[in-house]
Amino acid sequence: MSVSDKVAPISSIIADDAKQVSAFLETYFADKTGPAKQLLAAMSYASLNGGKRIRACLCLSAARLVAPDDEQALDRAIIAAAALEMVHAYSLVHDDLPAMDDADLRRGVAATHVAFDEATAILAGDALQTEAFDLLATPHHGLSAENALTLVKILASASGVDGMAGGQMLDLLADERAAAGQALSQSETEIMQAMKTGALIIAAPMMGAIAAGASDDVISDLRDFATPLGLAFQIADDLLDVTADDEVAGKPVGRDKEQGKASFIDFYGVDGARQMAADLMAKSVAALAPYHEKSAPLRQIAHFVINRSH
Repeated sequence: MSVSDKVAPISSIIADDAKQVSAFLETYFADKTGPAKQLLAAMSYASLNGGKRIRACLCLSAARLVAPDDEQALDRAIIAAAALEMVHAYSLVHDDLPAMDDADLRRGVAATHVAFDEATAILAGDALQTEAFDLLATPHHGLSAENALTLVKILASASGVDGMAGGQMLDLLADERAAAGQALSQSETEIMQAMKTGALIIAAPMMGAIAAGASDDVISDLRDFATPLGLAFQIADDLLDVTADDEVAGKPVGRDKEQGKASFIDFYGVDGARQMAADLMAKSVAALAPYHEKSAPLRQIAHFVINRSH
């Protein structure tokens, strides 16, 4: 599907959105005056050490789809995007821990437990998670109490036992099964990745739309857009794990295969996985057909997700 020349390149949209959310997070942590300064430093480090902020861009692009000329709506969406990024940052901090993936590098710099220490990293992840909900529960730019509660519920569901954390648990159990010669099936892998990676991807545009005051129909369409996109995102990650290098990826690659982790490459091969990601992307984009040119940035993100180099 073609994208109008009038729409800014997706690289610019992602960079601009990342800059806005990073500026918000930098100010947010700088304004904190509590006595646990090392914890605040670790939280800030984990949140501001780079990253594409795809979830934030999905959130803000959905808000612009709903209310393109409403500055307050965008301000509310930045709050939602910052909460998403806090939860995502917490997940990466814990994912890198020795008890989990045991990775020393994240986004090209030392993982939080390496830059600080393991105990501080655990607490930083804990605090980032709770801080995200504190942020959403604080009145901002006309965000109604009802919408704030809805945002809290969506983010909690996406990050808890039925979402990201539950998916991470399934991933750890999959490692044990693989070591015993009982690898996950294709359907089990899809369920695990839909929880571990897909849940926050689905939450992101829904949260942006809610913050901007979208109707239930629009929110439902954005869920339909993001659901296949979440799976495509994970397939792209699996492809990068076998095709990228450490310097480009900003983290160790090839670890999934070394650790026997379930991967879509195991089921489809490289070419088959690329085709599956393309098919999912097409399904994702099709859900945006009713919105025509207004949905161009979201369609660009879908293309970017499966074609990114890191």
